Amino acid sequence: HLFFFLQCLAEPPRPQYGGGIVRNPEFNDGLKGWSVFGYGKLAERTSDTGNRFLATDGRSLSHQSMSQKVYLQRGMLYTFSAWLQVDQGNTTVTAIFKTAKDGFVHVGAVEARSGCWSMLKGGLTAKSSGPAEFYFECENTSVEIWVDSVSLQPFTEDQWRAHQAESISKVRKKTVAIQAVDANGRALPGASVSVQQKRPGFPFGCAIANTILENSAYQSWFTSRFTVTTFENEMKWYANEREQGKETYTDADAMVAFAKQHGIAVRGHNVVWNDPQDVQNWVKSLPTQQIGEAVNRRFNSVMPRYRGKVIAWDVVNENVHFSYFESQLGQNASSVFYQQAHQLDPNALMFLNDYNTLEAPVDGNVTPDKFLQKLWQIQSFGNLSRMAIGLEGHFGTPDISYMRSALDKLAGANVPIWLTEVDVAHANQSKDLEDILREAYSHPAVQGIVMWGAWHPQGCWRMCLTDNNFKNLPTGDVVDKLIFEWKSDNLAATTDADGLHRAELFHGEYKITINHPSSNSSSMRSLTVDSASQNNSVLRIIV
Repeated sequence: HLFFFLQCLAEPPRPQYGGGIVRNPEFNDGLKGWSVFGYGKLAERTSDTGNRFLATDGRSLSHQSMSQKVYLQRGMLYTFSAWLQVDQGNTTVTAIFKTAKDGFVHVGAVEARSGCWSMLKGGLTAKSSGPAEFYFECENTSVEIWVDSVSLQPFTEDQWRAHQAESISKVRKKTVAIQAVDANGRALPGASVSVQQKRPGFPFGCAIANTILENSAYQSWFTSRFTVTTFENEMKWYANEREQGKETYTDADAMVAFAKQHGIAVRGHNVVWNDPQDVQNWVKSLPTQQIGEAVNRRFNSVMPRYRGKVIAWDVVNENVHFSYFESQLGQNASSVFYQQAHQLDPNALMFLNDYNTLEAPVDGNVTPDKFLQKLWQIQSFGNLSRMAIGLEGHFGTPDISYMRSALDKLAGANVPIWLTEVDVAHANQSKDLEDILREAYSHPAVQGIVMWGAWHPQGCWRMCLTDNNFKNLPTGDVVDKLIFEWKSDNLAATTDADGLHRAELFHGEYKITINHPSSNSSSMRSLTVDSASQNNSVLRIIV
């Protein structure tokens, strides 16, 4: 159903889960179960094709809309969806739950348009049990809000976890059949098979700082765990050119060499940053034309230098939130930069990287819809085939149900999605970190995860994984637990009567060794398991 989330349809589809616990979700029983919210007025409408829906009738306040009362149960995860339309233009509509104990909880938003129906997809995890009332809010009071096919479906934590496990099995693993045969191709029953993982397939990593360069304890802790990294500050423009014309890449060069030596992939972070607070004063003081020239020099300095040494670039960092370069160089500034980036490094992924799209549905500037609009604006400017979505993931208290709805919506863009700067800042850190990492890893659209835990002796930015002696903190223990859980390693078995052993293996690179007692010989083979591998393909090994 992913394609639904991004389409604007002439008629709304049936509600998900038959509406779940929503009464009269398609308005086939008039207003039954529904109320007026905020002293507005409602009107029942019927489309030309006979589809019945509900509309507001004259609004003077943003929250005047239709509502329904439901009962929420503490600890349950709820998925929410509704199809919306407005009678003119296009505007953001937000779904909100008014609760007795937890105030007003935003669950999701959509860019609603006139002339067709768009899907609002959201979610919430109930913090307490009690009555609640959901309604729709729109700052633009001159539009009518039309609603249809509303759904609210509860899941227990166990059901949610079971779905994650099922998804992980499907998207992160493949079943491989290993067959031991002799030189004549006859099956060898009773041969011993050993499977060892040399490298995991899913990129999972953490940011590093220049503190790693001189610290062997940090180096061994890091390199024994991770396959990808991002430099916290050392590849940013303000670090490489603090003063105009005086470039320094000493730390970045050393860190790239360190990563390469240990087989760790590097994400290039970042070419330029669209937040004016993070643009050097010398850049901001230049006349407009010279700003363009300075940016052009920056692109032509950092990108060729690390071309082939990085797998990705955050090209214009946080350009859904911010627009400094657009304000100086015109509305298409980002689009021009991404086109230039594609030309300067023809193999790396080019990321739109921003925060608060995944973390919580309270930042109207970076809803999944707004993120996708920016992505499409850039994609449609030129044939940019290697775009990707970077979700920073700086979480307070995460709402895993909302997180899944945001990933579902963004997945419709059909480009790789990475979580690029994951951290959690509050008391329940390790439990929440585990929930976030599990949800991301189990989502089919997510292709990599980097945490934002670069070590500094005086403390990390928001989240450390170790203490200053590189002993794990509870967050580090969670990371180790998941690395262990997400790999198939040191598996030993014996072939059956047909000389076969079937193994469900996580994506990765493997060394397979087969010994047969009668021939007293052993054979070794390398095997790569990835999303392109066929399920149940047979690997024949002659012993």
